[in-house]
Amino acid sequence: MSRPVSRPASHPAGRTVVLTAGGTGGHLFPAVALGAALLQRGYSVRLYTDRRGADYAKRTPGIEAHVVPAASPFRGGALGRIASLFVMARGALAVSRLLRRHNPAAVVGFGGYAAFPATFMAARQRRPVVLHEQNGYLGLANRKVAGAASAIAVSFPAVEAIPQTRARTVETGNPVRPEINALHGQPYAAPAPGGPFRLFVMGGSQGATVFSEVLPGAIAALEPAERARLRVTQQCRPEDIEPVRIVYQDAGVAADLASFFENIPEHLSAAHLMICRAGASTCAEALVAGVPAIYVPYPAAADDHQTCNARHIDRAGAGWLMPQTAFTPAALADRISRFLKDPEPLAAAARAATAIARPDAAERLADLVAGVAEGRPAA
Repeated sequence: MSRPVSRPASHPAGRTVVLTAGGTGGHLFPAVALGAALLQRGYSVRLYTDRRGADYAKRTPGIEAHVVPAASPFRGGALGRIASLFVMARGALAVSRLLRRHNPAAVVGFGGYAAFPATFMAARQRRPVVLHEQNGYLGLANRKVAGAASAIAVSFPAVEAIPQTRARTVETGNPVRPEINALHGQPYAAPAPGGPFRLFVMGGSQGATVFSEVLPGAIAALEPAERARLRVTQQCRPEDIEPVRIVYQDAGVAADLASFFENIPEHLSAAHLMICRAGASTCAEALVAGVPAIYVPYPAAADDHQTCNARHIDRAGAGWLMPQTAFTPAALADRISRFLKDPEPLAAAARAATAIARPDAAERLADLVAGVAEGRPAA
């Protein structure tokens, strides 16, 4: 059974849009951003998701969230896959009833296994389906229903693995949080000769370990005068904080280390260079903030989609792709040393990032969804 989490205000009939997304931030951030934009336009918004997603949706008043049964097919081996099929079948039945009750004008899928029952059943019921792909590679849940979609919204100019389909593809960008959007257009201040150089390192739950292993050695290999200029703000796993702190302290480097940072916009705004993974939300936020970054894709990401993301940014001159196999202390020290000597490449990358960012992504996506929901012809 599905479980309603929150209640929206009443809206005119035929003005309901269902959003469906997996429970991770990468799927939910753009879904909730679209929901907020649609609420502003007078739509009623429902979200079909897992329990994690429903808890996050509570932060946006007006979005009614429903928990539907879903399970990952990639856990627990063969037995886990079989069990997930039964769970997904239950989810499809629950979603089928919800769709008939809510009768949405459109269903928008953001990927993740928890989104598949809703987009699949919407297609079966011949309801308009819009897909949003945050990454440079169309995810599995979206690929499975792409043939039935009315439109596919993408975050990069070219997205791999889109099957042949009659759906129109529209580059909307990937919506980010309002506090990040507020940074767009702020001028990038390159580090002054001999002045402080602020380095912001964001690893994420799966990315912090490699950064904790490589960054201290890279920074310790710099010349003393170069180390003296560095101001490092680095996300580390809790168990890595003290070992990393000792290396930086011995190297005479000022460092702020934590397992989680609340004030991400402040750190983005201050950074001269960011080192990070290449998840969709991280990429979108760095571009909107106009921060030059070295992207180290997580090598085990599904379909190697993080490499696709970083490759698009690298080709646009808005950052640098650095595969994890090449992410060594010596190579990173060389890169940082060159930026310390000549910051112009940083300034150029910041300009390129600002140029390709989509701070209006939520509104562009809302335009597309509203057009599909209202049956307007493609522009």
